[in-house]
Amino acid sequence: MDVSDVISISKPSIARTNVIDSDVEMSDTETNGAEQTSIVTPGELVTDDPVWMKGHGTYFLNDNIYSSVAGNVSRVNRLLSVIPLRGKYQPETGDHVVGRITEVGNKRWKVDIGAKQDAILMLGSVNLPGGVLRRKSESDELQMRNFLKEGDLLNAEVQSVFSNGSASLHTRSLKYGKLRNGIFLTVPSRLVVKSKNHTHKLSGDVSVILGINGFIWLSKTSTSNFTNNESNIAGNRVQSAIDGQGSYNPGVGSVSITRLEEESSWEIYSDKNEFIPTTVRDTITRYYNVIRALSYGELGITDQRITMGYQASLQYANVGKLVDKDAMEQICDDVITNEKMRGNL
Repeated sequence: MDVSDVISISKPSIARTNVIDSDVEMSDTETNGAEQTSIVTPGELVTDDPVWMKGHGTYFLNDNIYSSVAGNVSRVNRLLSVIPLRGKYQPETGDHVVGRITEVGNKRWKVDIGAKQDAILMLGSVNLPGGVLRRKSESDELQMRNFLKEGDLLNAEVQSVFSNGSASLHTRSLKYGKLRNGIFLTVPSRLVVKSKNHTHKLSGDVSVILGINGFIWLSKTSTSNFTNNESNIAGNRVQSAIDGQGSYNPGVGSVSITRLEEESSWEIYSDKNEFIPTTVRDTITRYYNVIRALSYGELGITDQRITMGYQASLQYANVGKLVDKDAMEQICDDVITNEKMRGNL
């Protein structure tokens, strides 16, 4: 066997490119010191050019920059970093995440989101009974475990990131909150592809929440939400306020928006699951195994790929067979072939 045919992990392939700084356009001789590499390993020389500044995942030694982790080299202007191939999720502002309550504290919950530190969800950052804009009282603090307790799952948005890397969450939007009627699974966070929307409705009366942190929630599609309930109830009350002559009587059948918000908020924090038919349970299980197969094949997880994987999995009548190695490889191959035909690869 020729030595050149052997792929070396410690000496990855190198492709030289011209790096253009926002302030200075570097010449070819300047960029040679920071050659583009597809992957570097711990202790490997990244560059010996002093023009570069070391970033995360690198360290200085004898005026050279070395990698401290295994990952891809990232360059932003003159900042040189190495993004780890594997590691803990690093939260960013605006990320849609799924988490689990680990502790109830003083006006706050601690949430496990798969990061190095638990995230913080403040009492003032959630929707509570009585309306979004009302002030949080002492009674709310005493009832915190009635809203969210240890072990509860929720989806939220990263509101801010502190200097120590921990995140602050909020669930003020109606699309966030406590999770019910489903199943939870985890995949490497690097496999979840960022998009504008991370909540998707799938065929078979199933919905999926793809948390940026690699936490995924599959559930039965909810038959109603706050907006629909509010519009339907208000519509019925207004209709009852109109008499037979078509005139409107003020005060008759009026509805309090605050009352609607309060009723809806209590429903959001309910621990009671809806009845899930056997067919929907089987469909959720199939989607669960399809996502496992995509993770096994190291494929980026999107709603389109989940749908394609689901269609490919229908050739297996027994859902339990989808966890076999051959079945997972076949599903991944079918997804890749489908995307090539569509011109996405």
